[in-house]
Amino acid sequence: MNVISKALSASCVTAALLLSPLSFADEQNAPVAKIAADDVVVTKHRASINGDRFEYTATTGTQPVFNDSGEATAALFFTYYERQDVKNREERPLLISFNGGPGSASVWMHIAYTGPKSLRVDDEGFPIMPYGVKDNPHSVLDVADIVFVNPVNTGYSRVLPNAEGEMPSREQQQKMFFGVNADVKYLADWVNTFVTRHERWRSPKYLIGESYGTTRVSGLALELQNRQWMYLNGVILVSPTDIGIDRQGPVSAANRLPYFAATAWYHDALGEELQSKDLLDVLSEVEAYTLNTYLPALAKGAMLPSDERAQIAEQVARFSGLSQQTVLRANLDISPRFFWKELLRDREQTVGRLDSRYLGIDRDNVGDSPDYNAELTSWLHSFTPAINYYLREELNYKTDVKYNMFGPVHPWDRTNNNTGENLRQAMAQNPYLNVLVQSGYYDGATNYFDAKYTAWHLDPSGKMQDRIDFKGYRSGHMMYLRAEDLKSANSDVREFINATVPAQGEAAKYE
Repeated sequence: MNVISKALSASCVTAALLLSPLSFADEQNAPVAKIAADDVVVTKHRASINGDRFEYTATTGTQPVFNDSGEATAALFFTYYERQDVKNREERPLLISFNGGPGSASVWMHIAYTGPKSLRVDDEGFPIMPYGVKDNPHSVLDVADIVFVNPVNTGYSRVLPNAEGEMPSREQQQKMFFGVNADVKYLADWVNTFVTRHERWRSPKYLIGESYGTTRVSGLALELQNRQWMYLNGVILVSPTDIGIDRQGPVSAANRLPYFAATAWYHDALGEELQSKDLLDVLSEVEAYTLNTYLPALAKGAMLPSDERAQIAEQVARFSGLSQQTVLRANLDISPRFFWKELLRDREQTVGRLDSRYLGIDRDNVGDSPDYNAELTSWLHSFTPAINYYLREELNYKTDVKYNMFGPVHPWDRTNNNTGENLRQAMAQNPYLNVLVQSGYYDGATNYFDAKYTAWHLDPSGKMQDRIDFKGYRSGHMMYLRAEDLKSANSDVREFINATVPAQGEAAKYE
């Protein structure tokens, strides 16, 4: 790697806390590059966001993960945006951002959602050339400083060799980094170091996570609070996973129907009665049917009378755009992968998994699942060249290390996933802590009705429901790729932050 420690131009200064350059290794333990474990570059920029013009700095580089002996075990790559005209930094919110996978880099929300730059795509999120980024006038940098964090083996983050120059075994790496609880533990330590180094202990703090990142930030909420003694003001769950909240069996099957209806509506695959209505009106009807009729019917299983089974199949077909015969053949339980293949089979097209607005074409029209994820190939088409360009040429971070859009983190230990309960516990212990859930109606991987269900069951007592909010968008997993939703989703985050920073002197207590 080209270690960045030289002086830059007047518009770019370097702050480096250098350790010796260390070799990284790929998943076969073969050395591939060198990098400083603790090294940053700072660049200066201007922005016009939400009608507000100001200067900001971007701090880009690595900060180590330390073990209990104080040894650096990994270098985490991050980018930290800090508004410069702030008089009282202790009053300035800090937003800490994680993507998911597990194994995904921070690239997605970094250059397409909350950051000061957004991806160059068309208004619906499809690739255009030349690739790159543009100013993001909807970023929340006007109200909060933001740090985008890449967990181990994502982006430029890597495991480091020990003092003898040897790489930990795969089993040792998994124990240290690659599992629900290991991930939360080391990231909490890293966040503590970051907040301490950048003197942000007094700032209101927020976590935002997307997809598996919602599992991550849900667990971090309690880990930071109980082991680092760091209390948060908010957690934002973007396209959330189940965060350890059980919704298997009939619940899992039933909860898909509103998503099926949304996708069918988007592709004009419903009957005229439903197709002529607005999407939200259709979803209101489907949600009520799902909870009151479909879910109880699925729970009956083989006990469901044949005439009732036929009625359910007819209604599921009406809402999903599939045929009644197809629904009956599936025993009323339609798998998402089959739906992505079947919905537009007569048009010889498939629909995307993470965003069903995207269309694909398969080798043939038989089979029960698409050949590929149409949306993901489209996104990688745009994101990969953009992040590599942006980090090197605009933020001046030079390295020969490969930027991992998706890195080697598997097998991932998913045992003892209590992150949803941990988030509930953190909220109960901290009256300041609020939760915002954001979901796209066309997301088939972490569907929006599952997200609603998770929000309902996050706090079974109902005592904290006024501190949990849900927002839906007419797009998919990464709702911010659609221009209209980039604006509205950022606006919702901005309003959430503004509403949850307590007034001066407002005590954290229950009345």
